[in-house]
Amino acid sequence: MAARYNRPDFRAWARRAHTTGGCAQPVHLRGRITHLDPATGQILHHYSTAREPGGVLRVACKTRRASRCPACAETYRADTYQLIRAGLVGGKGVPATVTTHPAAFVTLTAPSFGPVHTRRTGKTGAVVACRPRRGGGTCPHGRPVSCTARHSTADARLGQPICPDCFDYAGAVLWNAHAPELWRRFTMAFRRYVARSAGLRVSDLREVLTVSFAKVAEYQRRGLVHFHAVIRFDGPGGPTAAPPSWATLNLLNAGVDHAAGAVTVSTPAAGDVPAKEHVWGAQIDVRPITTTGDLTDTAVAGYIAKYATKAAECVGTLDRRIRPTDNPADLPVSGHARRLITECLRLSALDEYAGLRLAEWAHMLGFRGHFSTKSRRYSVTLGRLRTDRIEHNRREHGEVTTGRLPFDDDQVLVIAHWRYLGQGLTPGEALLTAAPTGKPLPSLGPSALSSRSPA
Repeated sequence: MAARYNRPDFRAWARRAHTTGGCAQPVHLRGRITHLDPATGQILHHYSTAREPGGVLRVACKTRRASRCPACAETYRADTYQLIRAGLVGGKGVPATVTTHPAAFVTLTAPSFGPVHTRRTGKTGAVVACRPRRGGGTCPHGRPVSCTARHSTADARLGQPICPDCFDYAGAVLWNAHAPELWRRFTMAFRRYVARSAGLRVSDLREVLTVSFAKVAEYQRRGLVHFHAVIRFDGPGGPTAAPPSWATLNLLNAGVDHAAGAVTVSTPAAGDVPAKEHVWGAQIDVRPITTTGDLTDTAVAGYIAKYATKAAECVGTLDRRIRPTDNPADLPVSGHARRLITECLRLSALDEYAGLRLAEWAHMLGFRGHFSTKSRRYSVTLGRLRTDRIEHNRREHGEVTTGRLPFDDDQVLVIAHWRYLGQGLTPGEALLTAAPTGKPLPSLGPSALSSRSPA
């Protein structure tokens, strides 16, 4: 930290760190870009990283994972919040009349693959025994089938199987891998049910009604994903038009119940794994979204945005891919996550499951879908929000915005050469970047920070 602070180019470095939003793992690039007039060959603009501190341009990593970069993940979370909320109350190009459209907060869960430790509460709200069994007894592997503990929220046993050998790890991994396909089939079955209820063909439904949705995936402690979604009825063309009078919350509720119970995904038998029919779990929740009460539009947007920056690392696994040189026994993960990872690697060697790419997604416990998705007409896009933010920064901090030109980029010839040099910060740079003010430190004199300072 002292070495970085005492460099002559520290203030330029601090300004660049500020423009990345305090990114904890910026990408380091070296290169140049030249803009030419195609008619005359005149150089309109030239930029080189030679002007940057150390001859390197640092750009934000833009990851959504809070475990990797809290600063960039917070930007992603805020964008997701605005995206979801705009689809519920309007704004960002969505009319405020969207609040009158029927909308519900839907939760779809995974089925059971074996009993796990859980935190249960009684009617009075008091914590009760985890899994009491009046007759007691043991499982085929000799372990007790009951658990009379009253687990706290921080209990490491939560989500862990009562008996790991009874837990269907192959089924859990394959369900995670097929959860995105189950969701796709769910949306198709939902639209078919709505069309049939209105006496229409599915191809004709879009002429009178648009089904809009936005969803996020969340990991349960047992290592299985479930989906939270906002489903909304719009008129033809999206939120700018009101839906027909027959498109009610009751129809939406009935459509979710039907579609969740109607769709399946089959996997073939392979090795010692039998053929399976993957379905949604029995716990399906549909609650209307209102402007007042417990489930408001703001609460829903905040809830979905919170999980948009999390992944499987919150259940005791890694936030990076498993390398071929990694030994699962040596990974810093929970025992349950280790067995799920090992099962992913084992099943990936079977030809029948080669297309699932389970080895590549072992750190995600088999899940390989996008964590947050939306239909085209739900609301504004993340790309639009990023563009608006870039334009705002261009106006507010034009002097430190690289490559922004006073002419249309589409009308010039662009010649660029970039080279990737690495990613991340030294421990000292990380401390300076994480300064609470987010601004360059004040000048303290040439010897205020030295490598031999006890501070």
